[in-house]
Amino acid sequence: MSVLATAWGVSAASMVYRPVGFGSHHWEVVDAGGGRWFLTVDDLVVKRHSRREPLGVAFDRLRAALAAAGDLRDSGAGFVVAPVPTDGGAPLARPHDRFGVALYPFVDGRSFTWGEFSTPEHRRAVLDLVVAVHTAPAVARRRAMVDGFWIPHRDELEAALAGDPVDDCGPYARAAAALLTENAAPIRGLIARYDELAVRGGSEPSRAVLTHGEPHPGNTMWTADGWLLIDWDTALVAPPERDLWSLDPGDGSVIDAYATATGVRPLSPMLELYRIRWDLADLAVDVGRFRRRHTGNADDDESWNILRRLVVHLSA
Repeated sequence: MSVLATAWGVSAASMVYRPVGFGSHHWEVVDAGGGRWFLTVDDLVVKRHSRREPLGVAFDRLRAALAAAGDLRDSGAGFVVAPVPTDGGAPLARPHDRFGVALYPFVDGRSFTWGEFSTPEHRRAVLDLVVAVHTAPAVARRRAMVDGFWIPHRDELEAALAGDPVDDCGPYARAAAALLTENAAPIRGLIARYDELAVRGGSEPSRAVLTHGEPHPGNTMWTADGWLLIDWDTALVAPPERDLWSLDPGDGSVIDAYATATGVRPLSPMLELYRIRWDLADLAVDVGRFRRRHTGNADDDESWNILRRLVVHLSA
């Protein structure tokens, strides 16, 4: 890939595609000197928050998040797997209008998947990393964007709830439209509750901290040097609950430990806000996927299964 040479001065001897994660494309790269790298390519069309959002806005948002990761690492947070700056000092390159490309050092270690933490110690270790992020020096958040409490592809979701016609653009288009129309009332209620909570979330900017956004097990690694936090493309300045709602096992232990470590007591309404946002974002992204051209590939099949389960859950 020529961008490796032009942006980082890396001459690739081999590249192997690695189908890990969901939403980005990854390659393991070995350079001419035997060094190993991890290359990530993001489709900015997918990264947009609405159908009409310019690709440049999506790129700027991704650049700000990855820049924050680099600033956090440079402030002393060695657990942050941040991108390697380009020769021009940028956190990623844009070799094509549609794509953003980031290069990372290859990390040897144990990876995890989305779901439950492997042990209570794993959960507590991630909490410790989150506390370190939230209490990092101000310089670590200087280039990060502030959470606008947006829901990606909300325009697509609201169009589906309103019953707006959808083209026969793939095997799940009409089924997804019917599913949303049949379950519109409870989903609209959830959106209204989210909007109510978002007003409160934006009314206390003094509580905002640098957040990772998705500190789930799949974004952690265990290495010889300890625990690492990866995938910083969602980093934002936001209320601390953005990183806490999914960490607590339901008994309040993580919430109490966070309050003890930071002196900040997480707020129940803000925990609810981000719990709702996660569901609405998943819903909107999948709805948006099926309102665009799709072929019925394995990713489409998985997205359809996720969408059906989520609608059932939200409508219960």
